[in-house]
Amino acid sequence: MALNIQRRRFLTLLAMGVGIPLSLRWTRHPVQMAQWEGVALGAPASIRLYHQQAGRAQAAIHAALGELARLESIFSLQRTDSALRRLNREGELQAAPPDLVRLLQRALHLAQLSDGVYDPTVQPLWTVYQRHFSQPNADPAGPTPKVLKAALQLVNWRAVSLDPEQGRIVLQQPGMGLTLNGGAQGYITDRVAEILRAHGFDRMLVDMGEPLALSHKPDGTAWRLALANPANPEEVLDTIEVVDRCVATSGGYGTLLDPAGRFTHIFDTRTGMTAPALQGVSVVALSGMIADGLSTALLMVPQAKRLELLRAAGAEQAIFVAPQGITAHLIA
Repeated sequence: MALNIQRRRFLTLLAMGVGIPLSLRWTRHPVQMAQWEGVALGAPASIRLYHQQAGRAQAAIHAALGELARLESIFSLQRTDSALRRLNREGELQAAPPDLVRLLQRALHLAQLSDGVYDPTVQPLWTVYQRHFSQPNADPAGPTPKVLKAALQLVNWRAVSLDPEQGRIVLQQPGMGLTLNGGAQGYITDRVAEILRAHGFDRMLVDMGEPLALSHKPDGTAWRLALANPANPEEVLDTIEVVDRCVATSGGYGTLLDPAGRFTHIFDTRTGMTAPALQGVSVVALSGMIADGLSTALLMVPQAKRLELLRAAGAEQAIFVAPQGITAHLIA
């Protein structure tokens, strides 16, 4: 039986006005929105680009999708030919793509700041859970302690050797594996936005798994993002208004590994267990590279360490969400 992974989105855009021309005082031409929806690294993705020339907007989006495809060929764990899959398979990568080196540097730095609570080498734990729940009549209690202990011995960010100058990456223990999903979506969001800006656009919402809002909406207001109830994604608990910011969100309920929803995709590197399904955190930062990954780390670190980590990692604020509402709101 195949593993039935359940995914839910819990950060949504409010009052988009999709497809509605907007008239502005500073221009003689109506401003419209070009929209693309698809998938990036297995998650729903979208681009909403305000423009005055449809041809230029479509050309910009086409170029942005080319960048998305290029980065997926580096970071994807689904593609057997990706740079990350080759690294995991061979345990070493020479002349690694600069994007992989840059994001791995950030991931290892975040691992250091969080004392290993965030760890990009958790892929062996994912593999263990995936294999377990793909079996017919899988034990609903999850993998055995013995199996988890063996996987945890391969989770060690300090055993990743990275030479940025040479682009050389080595996984020092046989059987190790990297995942950069807690960071790659934010990184790709940043890069796609840079491509669009290079084509002359500055009013947009780019979401490659984490939404980045650039400038105001054409009516001069901020972008409004809704925080959903983890137990009921249709219920809005609060909203965030953002301008020139990325909001990255992590929650166990984003991906459920078992039918009962007891096990999630966010792993506790201290025990091998997973994060609770009905808790989440949203991080606001200047870029997706800063916000993504940090949201995962903040979900797992002890409460007393949250503010220190938020500040050290360079973000602005974090909002912790549970079914009963906002449980904490931290400002760096």
